[in-house]
Amino acid sequence: MFVQEFVLFEKLAKMTTRQWCFAAGALAVTVGLLIYLAKRPQKQGKMDTRALTYGALCMAMSFVLSYIKLYSMPLGGSVTLASMLPLLWYSNKFGVRNGLIAGAAYGILQLIQKPEIYHWVQVLLDYPLAFAALGLAGCVKNLQLGSIIGVAGRWIMHILSGAIFFAEWVPEGWSNAWVYSAAYNGAYLIVDLVICLVLSFLLAKALDRIPTGRR
Repeated sequence: MFVQEFVLFEKLAKMTTRQWCFAAGALAVTVGLLIYLAKRPQKQGKMDTRALTYGALCMAMSFVLSYIKLYSMPLGGSVTLASMLPLLWYSNKFGVRNGLIAGAAYGILQLIQKPEIYHWVQVLLDYPLAFAALGLAGCVKNLQLGSIIGVAGRWIMHILSGAIFFAEWVPEGWSNAWVYSAAYNGAYLIVDLVICLVLSFLLAKALDRIPTGRR
């Protein structure tokens, strides 16, 4: 671990001003968007008892499903049995604000489950911020479209983390760390998203019948 940290910070020291500006700008825009959506008034934004209960249940379901791994990537990340679907559904039904909170809390659970810690910013990007981004599924009424938006938000967070903090592991032949990070994280997230979309279509009627008390 100490050797990895030394290599990591050595790599960070070699980053150009342009790379730092790009990374900082992308992170600022993404975090700013999450904050704006969290504070924006919305009919489904109130975290009442019902929302808390459903949030806890969906977090528990996602946590259990995260243990059912269909494939694990060599440098982190895995394809699971639709572990994101409960959180995506919750965000879609209860709004962005509630989804952000539940996603961030779930990210902390993931950090406890299998921590990969190299830098405090990397921890924020890969865990609470990445999973909080799933709350963006509440931006639209359609669950499938919302799922695509939410997973795209998580993908962006992992791209930032991978390009900045894991550039040392980029294989030869790739143009740069950003392209590799996008491809690497997309490889498992897209498959996981497809599984979520297929199940959401198959379970559409059952999901619509769940009594959330929301319109």
